[in-house]
Amino acid sequence: MIAFYLMRIVYRKLQERTAMKRLARSGIQYIDQMDGFQFEAYLKALFQQLGYKAHVTPKSGDFGADLIMKGQQKIVIQAKRYGSKNRVSLSAVQEIYGAQAYYKADEAWVITNSSFTKSARALAEACNVQLFDRKALQELILEVNPTHTAEKVYREIEPEPRTCPTCGKSLVVRQGKTNRFFGCSSFPQCRHTEAIHK
Repeated sequence: MIAFYLMRIVYRKLQERTAMKRLARSGIQYIDQMDGFQFEAYLKALFQQLGYKAHVTPKSGDFGADLIMKGQQKIVIQAKRYGSKNRVSLSAVQEIYGAQAYYKADEAWVITNSSFTKSARALAEACNVQLFDRKALQELILEVNPTHTAEKVYREIEPEPRTCPTCGKSLVVRQGKTNRFFGCSSFPQCRHTEAIHK
């Protein structure tokens, strides 16, 4: 009996280790540190490798779509780079469903590094909107095995410019001991900092 329990514990540990290795290969830890602009650029590169012609929509007046992909079918995508504890709500599904009609697309997708609320899943099913949560995104990345990795995009593409809420100067990307962050360009007069993945 004790041997059986020990075997179960060893088996679980091996499963956890395998899952962690897959997680690291997907680059999801770099996606978690990106801002929305970098995440959209990463998805664009990912889908271009799959043969789609992809372009990012303008920041304002996008009618709910962050990316438009053209291949055998036209697909509109809303990209939601969230904190792992924040779930994507049904408003994202509503917006991309409207964008599908506006852009006359064949399909509508919402892609996140997080998860979806129950109401978002219910509405997506009713509207035939495809949802890609954290696990589905990781599976897609591992399947594609992109040349533009999440780490490469995170390190080479600058986040969207921001203004310091304290003094109004521009924020610049700085390198910390473990990760990058935004710091005020007027440092040391202003010491405001914030995470890139705000």
